[in-house]
Amino acid sequence: MTDRPTAPNVLAITFLYYKDLDAAFAFYRDVMGLRLAIDQGSLAKIMEIAPNAHVGLVDEAQGMNNWQAEKCVQLCIRVEDVDAWYAYLGAQGVVGLSRMFSNDTIGIRAFVFRDPEGYQIEMQEATRAGV
Repeated sequence: MTDRPTAPNVLAITFLYYKDLDAAFAFYRDVMGLRLAIDQGSLAKIMEIAPNAHVGLVDEAQGMNNWQAEKCVQLCIRVEDVDAWYAYLGAQGVVGLSRMFSNDTIGIRAFVFRDPEGYQIEMQEATRAGV
């Protein structure tokens, strides 16, 4: 039996697939303000969300999976000032901007919107310590 490696993980990347990689890259870079961490050319752009947490934007024509019209993935980003993000993204005219909502059971205030190809993004702030 082989033991599971004990060295810590060094990076987390969630990959999303796009028909128009350039438009997705521009949105995450220019609107969301994410930093390009790894440039894989025309295949993928890996954007840093937070230290060691990344989203990979993949050209679906070259990637391991295909673009799907119906999205079953939500990208959630925890922020310190959800009201500031709500005002900013509203001014940017993002698609599908919801009203601000609270979920006292899990201790968040949040809103959602869509990226250029329909992936839902949730911006949330903790409303109590430890959540």
